[in-house]
Amino acid sequence: MDDRAMITGATAGLGAEFAEQLAALGNSLILVARDAARLEEKAAGLRSRFGVSVEVLVADLHDDDGVRRVLDRLRDSGEPVSILVNNAGYGLPKSFEANPLGDELNHAAIHLTVPLALSHAALEGMLARGSGRIVNVASVAGFTPRGTYGALKAAMINFSTWANFAYRRRGVTVMALCPGFVHTEFHQRMGMDKGAVPRWMWLNAAEVVRDALKDLSAGKAVSIPSLRYKVLAFIARNAPSSLVASLAARGR
Repeated sequence: MDDRAMITGATAGLGAEFAEQLAALGNSLILVARDAARLEEKAAGLRSRFGVSVEVLVADLHDDDGVRRVLDRLRDSGEPVSILVNNAGYGLPKSFEANPLGDELNHAAIHLTVPLALSHAALEGMLARGSGRIVNVASVAGFTPRGTYGALKAAMINFSTWANFAYRRRGVTVMALCPGFVHTEFHQRMGMDKGAVPRWMWLNAAEVVRDALKDLSAGKAVSIPSLRYKVLAFIARNAPSSLVASLAARGR
């Protein structure tokens, strides 16, 4: 690869790992997050270690102006973005009825409407150039009946599957990445006890991204890292919904 990649939620977790591995492959980067200090620190480290160009775009994706600035950057044909990683996101610790409506709507925006908006803007240039790649970070929760998080991720899996079918013939790959439990800040931010999840269910962020980039290069519409999660996803798709819902309630 030798392209310009935009990554949202780039200061931690899978976003930071995508930045590391794409930089190691020689790609220029545009890092998007709302914490300016962490962005600058991350960018400086990547420039120093990999010698690549790293652009910083401070934007709160819950803010209309922040989203607009990211959309404008994606539409800039002078320095086009050829890889978009829609990674920004978080979980809500309470059940649907216990969360304030505003929290649920913000949650829906960050996991669905914002990635759709960014994908739409990126596709304009990608289709015109006849090449491009979009990764929508989803979750194996999208294969289960598990609250709004699972529902939103299911929508992104469905969209990515359709979009890959529709646009791959025109040179653009769209892929949903569906990990399970990954050692990142995601669960700590939710206040979740990681010890309650069996060790075998945890994945390493570097391995998840490495597998994702291989699947992206292969043109896959859905990437499920590790054999164990491929098996779990198969069970989730084929087992009775009541059983899947009961099992899914125990995890992310």
